[in-house]
Amino acid sequence: MASPVPVHPSPADDATLLDAYSRAVIGAVEAVAPAVVRIDAKRTPTRGRWDGRSHSRPASGSGFVVAPDGLVVTNSHVIEDASALRVTLPDGRELRGDVVGEDPDTDLAVVRVDGGGLPWARLADSRAVRAGQIAIAIGNPFGFDHSVSAGVVSALGRSLRSRSGRLMDDIIQTDAALNPGNSGGPLITSRGDVIGVNTAIIAPAQGICFAIASNVVRIVTSLLIRDGRVRRSHLGIAGQATSLPRRLADRQALAVAAGVLVSAVEPESPAARGGLAPGDIIVSMDDLVVTSPDDLHRALTDGRIGVPTTLTVLRRGERRRLVAIPAESRSRPTGR
Repeated sequence: MASPVPVHPSPADDATLLDAYSRAVIGAVEAVAPAVVRIDAKRTPTRGRWDGRSHSRPASGSGFVVAPDGLVVTNSHVIEDASALRVTLPDGRELRGDVVGEDPDTDLAVVRVDGGGLPWARLADSRAVRAGQIAIAIGNPFGFDHSVSAGVVSALGRSLRSRSGRLMDDIIQTDAALNPGNSGGPLITSRGDVIGVNTAIIAPAQGICFAIASNVVRIVTSLLIRDGRVRRSHLGIAGQATSLPRRLADRQALAVAAGVLVSAVEPESPAARGGLAPGDIIVSMDDLVVTSPDDLHRALTDGRIGVPTTLTVLRRGERRRLVAIPAESRSRPTGR
């Protein structure tokens, strides 16, 4: 007669599992930590609110080397408005950092340091990430250099609003503890592959933290290295999501119950030249359904710059088709 299979592991099995987990985390940290840096940004002096004097606004964050010739990935908000950058390597060397490019819409930036043969971390394919797998964050929270926290991937495919107002997609949620100073540091797997760039937390919550997925990082950083910016198109409108009365949607044979209400149109903008007017409700762009400003943001890629685009709008209850030619968005200069 076969002996019964134990329902609970024995204490010895628990110890084995714990040792395996510890070895996995230690191995991953030892592989990636040499590529993780601290970034100190000297802010442009501003007027203090309490005494009227000028104050510089220092800030620090994290980053990691992605190429041995000194290219460092970090968050845009870490280096935002910096007049000077100091990058501290794990061996204690302090190097000047120069901004290659930044993209506030995805909160990513690339900084170059004058160094060769630096340890570097590799970006993994974030499509292979699964909820529940080990996630490890390395960074410099509150100035405590090379702090490690570990948890799991809590969820995939989250959306998060960037400081520029655009919606960032393909965000990884994790419960690996993040604090101010972790921004820009890597989120890695137990194999030492970077699956994300740590970017934000929900302050009142416990263990709800977010990282930009590595596949987004790969695309954006390659554009920043090549062009210094990410090109996007724009129409030149201000708008908000609005619901459509059921009777109106039925009368116009619309399959949607919402659209974008145009509240303002910039003079001489692509929208103005295309005939859009305040009060119009945009319900589609070419063959794409539009129900919110986020739908417009996703659709207005660099591929639409200078390309005639058909906008279906409702004006005073009647459907109209207008043609606008999106122009390149005006990006913030990155030279410092």
